[in-house]
Amino acid sequence: MKKTVFALLIATLATTSLLAQKFAYVDTKYILSHVPEYQAAQAEVNKLSAQWQKEIEAKYETIAKLETALQAEKILLTDEMRRKREQEIEQKKQEAKDMQKAKFGVDGELFKKREELIKPIQDQIYEAIQDVASTSALMVVFDKANHSNMLYTNPKHDVSDKVLKKMGLKPGEVLEEEEDGEGGGEGRKRK
Repeated sequence: MKKTVFALLIATLATTSLLAQKFAYVDTKYILSHVPEYQAAQAEVNKLSAQWQKEIEAKYETIAKLETALQAEKILLTDEMRRKREQEIEQKKQEAKDMQKAKFGVDGELFKKREELIKPIQDQIYEAIQDVASTSALMVVFDKANHSNMLYTNPKHDVSDKVLKKMGLKPGEVLEEEEDGEGGGEGRKRK
């Protein structure tokens, strides 16, 4: 009898412990909107991106002008002069493509700069999430930012403010405007 009660008690505890696993979620977009270093890093990355884009566009404009000039003068040029100009245009196109790849490619300068500036901030957030999950005995923490597959989230399971506090930041109004166009350009407010 005692063995049966003990086995039943063990089974109940095991089932309860499985059901007691705690889950939570964070909104990293919201968290990042509170990190001043992220705002500065993102501004620097955007500035570099715009500068490089202008340089590349200028190269393509020069190429377009050279092609227009070649078409206008084509009948006046010898075959050798025409080939030389066509080669020059092709070389400039290749230079523009190479610059575009060097700046915006998978391992380009923009990727490296973003990694240099933003990865330490992401690491800091990840460490804070780990600390919050550990102290709150959470088994899993999901991220609802960036169009995740979370169809519904109950705000009582949102630990984003706890993560911000763990990072030494004050939850509340975001530092930048939301990009989704909602709310009349005002930052999202939290409790």
